[in-house]
Amino acid sequence: MSSNIKSIVNVDVNNKVVILRADLNIPIVNGVVQDHTRLNRLIPTINYLLENQSKLVICSHLGRPEGKFDEKFSLKPLVNVLSEITKTKVQFNSSCIGDEALMKKKSLEQGEILLLENLRFHESEIKNDNDFANELSKGCDIFVNDAFSCSHRAHASLHAITKFLPSFSGLLLDEEVKALTSVLNSPVKPVAALVGGAKISSKINIIEYLLTKMDYLVIGGAMANTFLVAQGFNMGKSLYEKDCIDIAKSILKISETNNCKIILPLDLVVSEKFETNAKFEIVSSDAVPSEMMALDIGPKTINKISSVFQKVNTLLWNGPVGAFETPPFGEGTFKLAREAAKLTVNKNLITVAGGGDTTSALNNANAVDDFTYVSSAGGAFLEWLEGIELPGISVLSNN
Repeated sequence: MSSNIKSIVNVDVNNKVVILRADLNIPIVNGVVQDHTRLNRLIPTINYLLENQSKLVICSHLGRPEGKFDEKFSLKPLVNVLSEITKTKVQFNSSCIGDEALMKKKSLEQGEILLLENLRFHESEIKNDNDFANELSKGCDIFVNDAFSCSHRAHASLHAITKFLPSFSGLLLDEEVKALTSVLNSPVKPVAALVGGAKISSKINIIEYLLTKMDYLVIGGAMANTFLVAQGFNMGKSLYEKDCIDIAKSILKISETNNCKIILPLDLVVSEKFETNAKFEIVSSDAVPSEMMALDIGPKTINKISSVFQKVNTLLWNGPVGAFETPPFGEGTFKLAREAAKLTVNKNLITVAGGGDTTSALNNANAVDDFTYVSSAGGAFLEWLEGIELPGISVLSNN
């Protein structure tokens, strides 16, 4: 999927105007950036381009402003933050296209940065409009996609723009593709995946694809409840999907054919109430009281999954195994995350994680920095796990 992508590190960018598609879709409250994670992960590409004397134009979306200007979705608050992080003066243009944007691009000096306003202030962006992409490309010599987390979308700044400029991947996108390709296509075996979350229906394709790739598949979160119901267990008031019981049965059968061992909870943390510090009990998975709901995995399950981690050489992690945001129902997720992190630090496990709430869960467990690689992507990560070609990536291969 990724072998033909050309990286910006193999290109002479000296004195070239480079337009960099970033993912700066980050929380900004009252003009103050709340989370610098995505900015920090973009810095290696920015530094590479500046150190190699390019003239840098950065574009991104923020939120969903529905094709018109909305101040709360403006990228202008990022100017000072970018300037501080890069130690470079950052210019700003109040539109991503138009005469003024073109003039500022042309006046850039080597080592300077121009940040363009939110791409999604123009509905043509999400329509993958060629004319819009052409306007965006004007005054630029090279396009670089460093927004893996957006690359599952065929939007103009990711897809159509490649028709008008030589197009390359950035350092972060290179990292993401390398990590995900290695864990799915050439992992150090044996290999396991942990897939958590609420609904099978949102991850059917992921699970089915992973069954063909993994030696072990650990299923957690409310999703596991549906599998337990499929095995004939009464899950009380637990969340599960009645419409997916047959699908769960089918997946269990397919796993046997593919020699992929599915790991389901042996015991569960249950409570009558889903609220902070609610009273709870630990029960066997086949003995959930009728008035209670499963909200986390129990100690036997934690030990079982930990033993799987110790058997394998590579682990792919997507999603929590319990309602980790609500104490005390995060212990299963946190203990497993710390176990995986410890094995990684001790060079006994390669760990790749991402998608949805995964990064938040690992942060809460103080484990995120010890994983081999944690993806910055949500939807793009999940689609990659389904084996889907991402439009923003495939177009780089074809460019």
